[in-house]
Amino acid sequence: MRRRNFIKAAGAAGVSALVAGCSAEPVDDGGDSASNESTEGTETGTTTGTPSGSATLRVATYTSFVDAPSSSPGPWIKEQFESEFDATLEWQTPENEINYFIERAAQGVDIESDAYVGLDTNMLIRVDENVDGELFASVDSGAVEGRDAVKSGLEFDPQERAVPYDTGYISLVYNENQATAPETFDGLLRPEFEGDLLAQDPQSSATGQAFLLHTIKAKGEDGYLDYWSQLQDNGVRVLGKWEDAYAAYSNGEAPMVVSYSTDQVFANAEGEDLSEHQIRFLNGEAYANPEGMARFADAPSPDLANQFLSFMLRPEVQAEIAVRNVAFPAISDAPLPEDFAQYAKEPETPVTFTYEELQGNLSEWTDAWAQQFASN
Repeated sequence: MRRRNFIKAAGAAGVSALVAGCSAEPVDDGGDSASNESTEGTETGTTTGTPSGSATLRVATYTSFVDAPSSSPGPWIKEQFESEFDATLEWQTPENEINYFIERAAQGVDIESDAYVGLDTNMLIRVDENVDGELFASVDSGAVEGRDAVKSGLEFDPQERAVPYDTGYISLVYNENQATAPETFDGLLRPEFEGDLLAQDPQSSATGQAFLLHTIKAKGEDGYLDYWSQLQDNGVRVLGKWEDAYAAYSNGEAPMVVSYSTDQVFANAEGEDLSEHQIRFLNGEAYANPEGMARFADAPSPDLANQFLSFMLRPEVQAEIAVRNVAFPAISDAPLPEDFAQYAKEPETPVTFTYEELQGNLSEWTDAWAQQFASN
């Protein structure tokens, strides 16, 4: 997922320095900001070089999918797609991501892109609340080969516009040399874990929002605020974004941090001590954050866009995306490398809220959390 460029570039010793010098591109954004900022400006990060006479497929995505300092799926996908299809794949990375297209649609400006890679449930809700009409087209499984192979548990769009292509799971990462993480949410409240947990602000972080939603799943709408009050009493530290919390964890400020269950993939690749990168699924669960792709309703090249979606669902392409994006594939038969399969931990029970459950509730839940957390 998007935090990979932070870990790989920072390394164990350089985490703090990188956080201090982060650019405007958030590593842990994932559409997690609740604000609808103005999206004036032009699209940036576009790959150029269209051969004369060939078709052009324009695909929008988030920046690190294309040019993270570690590894990114984008360049590999472009090379493989162009080697097979008589077309040039042109990546587009607008600074404000999906908000850029929401603003264009609101202004009645033509959408000159064919597809979008990197959608999540919250983004779709934002689209549907702010766009009068269709921004994305529903995907006909007959037009997109491999559509039916996507794991049913990852589906998050009731209108069948977004096609999942990978997913991440939010879990605890802990240093077993300093503490043994509890097995349950209630365990985090025990006195021996006072001050041991680092989390993220759900108003500005995808991981923080996922952890908040997991606590709502575990404690219910009527109980999650009381649970967070008890977490505060036990010294939980809530920092801004994922990179802030992970930097504090890497610097030894606390033995547990809310992060991703693929953490050992990074640690193994960097030769780090895996005892400092243990994974805990509270209550045997982890919150799933699938990412999806969709074709714009007014795509200039709809047939080519469908071919691209089909290409992205091929088992060998799914495996490559999973490794380069450090996430789990959306299909069951992707041929993952042995080391990735060994170190990427998958929960016994993934949990998530549906589109219908989040629509109209997410902002209310988050605002109530923020109000209480600030007052305590």
